[in-house]
Parts: sequence; structure tokens; C-alpha cells
Amino acid sequence: MKKTQDVKIYSMSVSPVIQTCIVSIILTAVITFMLWNTSGLNTVLENSTNSYVKDASFQQANDISSKINSFELALELLSDSIKKLPNEDLLEEFLNRKAEILDFDSLILLDKNNKTIPSNTENLNNLSGIKNSYNGEKSITYIEGQSLVFSVPVESNGEINQVLAGVCKKENIQNLIAPKSFNGSGLSCIIDNNGKVVISPTDVKPFIQLDSIFMAKDENKTKNAIEEMKSHMSSGEPGVFNFTSVNNSRLVLSYHPLGINNWVLLTLVPADLISGEANNYILRSFIIVGIVVLIFALFLIIIFRYYRKSENRLKKFAFSDSLTGGLNNSAFQLECQKLISESPPMTYTVIMMNIKGFKLINLNYGIETGNDTIRYIHKVLSRHIKEDEMITRSEADHFFLCLKESDKNVIQKRIDEMTADINSYAQNSDIPHNIKISQGAYIVEEPGLNIRMIQDRARTACQLQNKISDCSFYNSEITNKMIMEQKLCSLFDDSIKNNDFHVYIQPKINLKNSETGGAEALVRWFHPDRGIIYPSDFIPLFERNGNIIQLDLYVFEKVCEYQKQRIDSGKKLFTISVNLSRVHFRNLNYLRPFIELKNKYNIPDGVIELELTESIFFDNQQIELVKNAINQMHSYGFLCSLDDFGVGFSSLGLLKEFNVDAIKLDRKFFEDITNSKSQNIIISFIDLAKRLNIHVVAEGIETSEQLNFLKSVNCDMVQGYIFSKPLPLNEFEKWADSRENKCDDSLVYN
Repeated sequence: MKKTQDVKIYSMSVSPVIQTCIVSIILTAVITFMLWNTSGLNTVLENSTNSYVKDASFQQANDISSKINSFELALELLSDSIKKLPNEDLLEEFLNRKAEILDFDSLILLDKNNKTIPSNTENLNNLSGIKNSYNGEKSITYIEGQSLVFSVPVESNGEINQVLAGVCKKENIQNLIAPKSFNGSGLSCIIDNNGKVVISPTDVKPFIQLDSIFMAKDENKTKNAIEEMKSHMSSGEPGVFNFTSVNNSRLVLSYHPLGINNWVLLTLVPADLISGEANNYILRSFIIVGIVVLIFALFLIIIFRYYRKSENRLKKFAFSDSLTGGLNNSAFQLECQKLISESPPMTYTVIMMNIKGFKLINLNYGIETGNDTIRYIHKVLSRHIKEDEMITRSEADHFFLCLKESDKNVIQKRIDEMTADINSYAQNSDIPHNIKISQGAYIVEEPGLNIRMIQDRARTACQLQNKISDCSFYNSEITNKMIMEQKLCSLFDDSIKNNDFHVYIQPKINLKNSETGGAEALVRWFHPDRGIIYPSDFIPLFERNGNIIQLDLYVFEKVCEYQKQRIDSGKKLFTISVNLSRVHFRNLNYLRPFIELKNKYNIPDGVIELELTESIFFDNQQIELVKNAINQMHSYGFLCSLDDFGVGFSSLGLLKEFNVDAIKLDRKFFEDITNSKSQNIIISFIDLAKRLNIHVVAEGIETSEQLNFLKSVNCDMVQGYIFSKPLPLNEFEKWADSRENKCDDSLVYN
């Protein structure tokens, strides 16, 4: 199985099973919390109900006691009044009237001779309470199922021969004990301390059952509560408890002593008196939550089904290269890291292959042809990939291969076979085009190294490849080069401070009058310990790390100092060009320090030229940026030239876009000056430049043949060893002065 064809992608996302478990745990936790919270709420509601019932019953007991005491007090007052009535008729009329006023069903005056007033009333002398009143006690007697009889003694001459009795019928007593609270849901009765019902409510059935509860051997909790209630009743203490009735109704029973005849007020209330509505609300909440959970579960099912259907598509989108259909770099890195980390050192080699001149294919044949070429190369390379190996297109025209090889000869042979296979199409092509591929490889010695660093080492080897046909292997020399570059970076700041960088000047000669028409400022590094450090060693490095910005400013200031010296000496000035790195253009205000230095030294306009290379203009956005920058240069008195003209892919287009003052033709055009094509190209460039009012400088001129040809085609200026090599400032000053003595110098283009 080839990794390029069937690769297991280790997705960073959580699997549906884990997601389902997580959601289930969350839902379970939510439901558990709701149940726990509901249980706590029910406990709170139960306690609140008990407290409310107890308080309301206490108030009712006080009301009943007060009512009974008022009956007794009224009888006592009447007992004093009846002594003053002269005859029985008035007495009878008085008792009937007072009975109606005092809410008694009847008032009866009894004597020991069984005489009653009114005479038509029942003789109650046989009641125990009446007998107690003959003995001087106030008494209340309950005639079971009928009435409540209040009695007080009536004294006459120090003796008690009569008793005044007040009778309240059953209905009046039931009204007395009817609960005023509990929204009509409660029942009350009065019992004695033995549990016998003294005064029952209208519906006596629950209290008949209550009697049976007292006698039954119910569950331990209820039994204990009843025993505790009996104990409290004996000691005159109130209380409340919950129990389940014989019909499975949950009830609250409150008991309060009345302080009369050892009677106790019992109040029976449904346990859901307060919690009923809350329970309904809780039930609705659970139903709503259940519906939401059900909807959410259905939603998850739909999502997971969609996830399963789209998983492959998402993986393809995330880990596939849209152009080649193979692994993209992210997938390559994941798989390659896993393969390498699980293998011994020197098992795998990571190779970078860079298609040389790929831009030419896009320019000459179109972008679609370029894409077809990339797909073709990927397809050919994939044919050479074995099991546990892989390939990816990392970017544009770069490919990474992970080969299970460690022998350099074997690796080179396999790469040669791949490149030969890639170029085999040209044999049958109408437009043969040999594809050249630069190669860099890193034989993985440290399997634990991050895959990005492994790729970087292969990329570094590829960039440092010497021969296009041979693979460059990352080794100690490359490491040493990196160490050397690190040391150069560490020397930079001190060398700037100590002026270890020296400015050299190479003159430009005006071919019309042989005068010094200008010069170019170059930089050389003479370190006190390391000696001469060549530009090829430090310029690319400083381009990469950004130190080139400070170095360019350093050179620019030295040129300003030199021009200032010539001004102070009264010497004529000529234009000196200073190279400007593309790195400057990362900062929109890059020109500000150059302007400040120019103003600091009072340098006139037109004597310093900022020299740009074609590599600056690498995309449309950058082109627009540089276009504006050139206009800004002119506004501050700088000239602008374009270096290495003609070697890029868009040189002629740049002349249309940019208002440069001069172009420098690259030395490559003059290497074979006798070649007619080269001559025609040079002539065309010079003619085009003159039409655009742009000066032309030919650089790298070393022979008289080159010089004579350039004179014959009216080239403006020449720079090269045929006139002078780059010179230190002091030597150039002498060279310029000696040449000035021979001819009158003037500004070339001012």
C-alpha cells in the first residue's frame, strides 16, 4: 500500500463516539443536577409546609381556646345576673335572649332537684361536668355526636344549689374548629390525650382512619412520629409530622394542646398544600427539558450522520493538494513525522525538489500548462514511491519526498531515475522542454527532530546545490556555513560602530566626453580579527536577517560625508549611486532616514542616486508600492536607477511602469560582444531607453572590444575594470582629481 494512494490521516478532531460520550455525560450531569436540585427544593417546600401548618394551627388553637374561654366567662357573668331576677318567667326570657346574643343554642338553669329553666329543656344533671359544677368547678362536657355543654356553679347564700349550663350544638362547634387557612383543604378536630375524637369536623372519615393509624403497627417512621406525638400531648407540647394515609395520600398532621380538659387540636392538611403548584411547575420543567434533550439528541444524530457523510470530503479538503490530488504539506508533515519518529536513525531521507525556471513555463505556455506540468511531475514522482514512502507538493513548484533510503548513491540513483522519467515526455513532444530540477536532501539522523526542521534542512541543502544534476546533502559543511553566518551576525553591530565596513567607489565614464559621469558606492568588510569578509558571504545573509537596512544607511551616510567634503573643498560633484535593498520596502516609511541624512549634510538634489534591482518588483502589489516610492524619491531630490536590467522576466514592462532615470545593462549581455544577437539586443535596449529619455549604463566592461562597440551604439556611460576597479574613498578621490585635471567634469544628468 502506497502512502500516496491510501493514507490514514490522524485527524486532530474528536471522533463522533467521543463526542457522543461527552454530550451524554453533560446531559446526564444536567439531569442529575436537576433531580438533586428538585429533591432539595421538595425538602425545602416540605419544611415550609410543615412550618406554615404548624403556625396556622397554633393560631387556630388560640382562637378556639379564646372562644371557649369567652363562653365560660359569659356564663360566669350570667350566673351573677340571674340571682337578681325576681321570677322564673323573667329568668326564662332572660336566658333565651342571652343565648341568642352569646351564640349558645340554649342556656339552662339547673338545680339539684332536677328542676330546669326553661322547663322544656333536657335535664343534664347526670352529666359529669354538671356534677363538677355543683362542686364549684367550671366545666365543659361533650355529649358525643350532639353538643358541647359549658357549666358554671351558681352560688346563693354561700351554697351551690344551681348550675348554669350553656349548650352549643354540634354544628356550631364544627364551625368553631373549621380551619380558616389552607384554602379550604384542611380538616381539624379536637381529641383528648388518649386519641379519642372529642369534636369532629363535618367529614369525620379521615379522623376515623387516624384512630386506626394510632393503633396500627405502620412503618417505623410513622410509628415513631405517632409515639412522639402521644408523648408531646401528654406533656402539653405542640408538633407536626408527615405521613401517608391508607389511600396513599401524603398528609401533614399538626397537633396543638388547647389547655382545656387535656384536649388537643389536630389539623390535617395535604402535604402538597404549598408544593402542589411547584411540583406542577417542576413537572412541566422536566417535560420541557425532556423535549429539549430529545430535540438535541435528534439534532446530534443528524449532525453525526452529516459528519460521517462529509468526513472524507473534509479530510480531502484539509489534507489533499487541490492541484495534484495527492497529500498536501500538512498531511505529509503528520505522516512523515510519525514514520520517522517510529524508525531508527538513518532510516529515512527527506528530499526537496525544486523545478528550475518554472516561471518561464507559465509565461511562455500559460498558467494552465504550468498546472498540467505540476500534475504530470507529481504523477511521475508518485510512480517511484514505494511502501512507507510519500510525496507532497509543498508550494508552487516545490516537492518534498520521504524515501526509505540512507545510502547517498542509492538516493542519487533514484532521483536520476525520477528526473529521467519526468523528461521522457520530451521525446514525443512537439515543443521539447527539458525540465531541470534542483535537489536537496537530509538523511534523518535525529528521528525526534521536528518535521519542519527536517524539511528546512532539505530546503537549505537544495538552495546550496552546486551542480544542477547532483543532489546536495545536508552535512557538516552546511552546518558550518550556518555557524559562520551566525558569527557574522554577531560581529555586525560592533563592525558598524568601529567602521569596519569600508565604502569603495567605482567610477562611471561618460562615453561622449570621457569625463567621470558618476560612480557607484560598494561596500567591503575588513574585520580586525577575521580579515577580509567578501560581499558574497555577508550580503545575502544580511538580506535575510534585515541587517542590510542598517548597512545601506551606513553606506549612504558615508557617501553623504564624501559629497559634503567635495562641496566644502569647492570641487565639482558627480552623481554617486547607492544600492537599495528590497528589504527596505517592507517599511512604508523606509525613505525617511535617507531624507534626514541628506538634509543633515546639506546634499543638493541630483547628486545621489538610489539604485534598485529588478528582484524588488516581484508582484503587482510590490510594483505599485515601488512606483509610488520612485515618485517620492524624485520629490526629495534623489535620482533612481534600475540595476541588472534585462535579466528578469519583466524588464520591458518595468520601463513602462516606472519613471527611472537610468538603467544598468547586466554584464551578461557583454560576455560575447561579437555575437550578433547580443549586439542587436543591446542596440534595441539603448534605442528604447533613449526614446524614453532614460540614461543607459553598461556595467562589467573589461575589454576594448566591448568599449568600442558601446561607443559605436551611443551608450551613455560605462562602468568596469577597463577604466577602474572599485577604489577606497581616498584613492578614488585621487583618481577623480587626476582625471579632473585632464578634463572639465560636470554633472552627467542633473
